[in-house]
Amino acid sequence: MEGAELGLFMISAGCFVTLLEHPGSPVQQAIGDPFARRMLVGIAMGLTAIGLIYSPWGKQSGAHLNPAVTLTFLRLGKVARADAFFYVAAQFLGGVAGILLTAGVLGRLLADPMVNYVVTVPGSRGPWAAFFAELGISFLLMLVVLSASNSKKLPQYTGLFAGLLVASYITLEAPLSGMSMNPARTFGSAVAADLWTSIWIYFTAPPAGMLLASELYRRRKGPYAILCAKLHHQNNKRCIFHCGYAAEETRRGTNGTESREITHERGTAPGRVTAENISLEALGAVSQ
Repeated sequence: MEGAELGLFMISAGCFVTLLEHPGSPVQQAIGDPFARRMLVGIAMGLTAIGLIYSPWGKQSGAHLNPAVTLTFLRLGKVARADAFFYVAAQFLGGVAGILLTAGVLGRLLADPMVNYVVTVPGSRGPWAAFFAELGISFLLMLVVLSASNSKKLPQYTGLFAGLLVASYITLEAPLSGMSMNPARTFGSAVAADLWTSIWIYFTAPPAGMLLASELYRRRKGPYAILCAKLHHQNNKRCIFHCGYAAEETRRGTNGTESREITHERGTAPGRVTAENISLEALGAVSQ
């Protein structure tokens, strides 16, 4: 699912950038302002991200679509190491497969220098400007995701916030770094274009920015403030992560007159979870 989701994101990026930036496209000729075209690409990709996050696959996998996101939740203790390994592998494979599939359909259109397999490379201000831009946008994205997904009233809107940031970044930040935030996304385009300019930026800045955001959030909210690694958890899909929502459900059930059915236990069919299955430490953190 993670591989297919990023693959679909790459297909969407290739198609929309070709439509809006290829010199032979009637849309490119009709919209002469580069900023306006970039804004339309941003809207298209923001909606693509939202659609993937709230899709059935996104609701089940957690819709990371990004090794930097997965590694951050691994650092936060919400993803098992084996799961993180296969998530990252699938994301890289999906990114490559998505852009190669698009290239197979669009051919020379995607290879045109104005599109160039939607590669992400530093802008005119150079690699260090691109590095700090990637660091900053990745930091803000993860901080928003953690703040929204672990709040009481906003978890179901996390995907909308993420999509809005993607749209804004493409519109405003792309001239600095190409707007990646995603090592697998950049790698897929680099493979197709055989263009590896400053690839180190996109392998270091996004994970660094997101890890910094997670450390800040943990220091402010405490080590047990992060409930789950899913961007959208308010659904009936099975959860494979070290999920704090199960502890919260158990606490509510044992404090009242009923015991609730929990379906978010890793690797098991839906069953009844009792308070004995949840550590006192986690229950204390949730109750706070």
